[in-house]
Amino acid sequence: MRRVADRLNNAHRPTFSVEFFPPRDEADEAVLWRAIRELEPLDPAYMSITYGAGGSSRDGTIRNIARVATDTTLVPMAHLTAVNHSVAELRNVIGHFAAVGVHNILALRGDPPGDPMGEWVPHPQGLHYAEELVRLIRELGDFCVGVSAFPYGHPRSADLDTDTHYLVRKLRAGADFAIAQLFFEAKDFLRLRDRVAAAGCDALMLPGIMPLTTPRTLRKTIELSGATPPAWLVDRLAPLEDDPKAFRAEGLDVVTELCSRLLAEGVPELHFYTFNRSKATRELVERLGLRSPAPPLALT
Repeated sequence: MRRVADRLNNAHRPTFSVEFFPPRDEADEAVLWRAIRELEPLDPAYMSITYGAGGSSRDGTIRNIARVATDTTLVPMAHLTAVNHSVAELRNVIGHFAAVGVHNILALRGDPPGDPMGEWVPHPQGLHYAEELVRLIRELGDFCVGVSAFPYGHPRSADLDTDTHYLVRKLRAGADFAIAQLFFEAKDFLRLRDRVAAAGCDALMLPGIMPLTTPRTLRKTIELSGATPPAWLVDRLAPLEDDPKAFRAEGLDVVTELCSRLLAEGVPELHFYTFNRSKATRELVERLGLRSPAPPLALT
């Protein structure tokens, strides 16, 4: 099964996926591929590489996701944004993905280059919304399509009801699942899942998880979530910022507790942001029992 939705719908137990970002140079590419090879034996449901707005980053995504499709046993999912692309260019990239065996695409409108909160200016011959990109991908082949979701609402949404309305529109345009941006507590994701269900949409909702191994990863979680961290989290981690070993241990305990609660609530898959490293993700997969058991040895 090479489609994300098929793998998730046919899984007999909760699973996980991993996300990487495109390398900036040859040294970065070596780091990326070391992490990919270290995680490959754990058989994640899929892996993805983000899609930068710039040319070199974009090319790195396309080149490396194609290599995953041809040179590994992993199920690849390509990110694709409408930033600085005409529809003709988008068609070309989508066609390339299909040609190299990539059958899964995460469709994103994308943020303005250089300033995520800057004014969105569409390409003159491009698209305005992720919903349109979902439809375009669906028109061009038998792809499994994902979209993004925001537990606290997209920064540009007026309120959660409006945000839910547009998320459901993306899903009904042809998306199979949504990956939620970062959040701090299980209830934040579960409320998002409930809002989508209450709108009459039964698409898969998947939580995005950042292993909290350093103060930097905590700051990144705060930035990407767009929300203020709860006091209990700050109380647990802030006193340890000058002790890397203690911070990492406590941070992974926090994330393990979060993931355990999500799994207890029936979440079928956890999507880990890796920072192009594998160690923390491997530890969490082991703690949570997400690694598929090895098949029994054949008797001779």
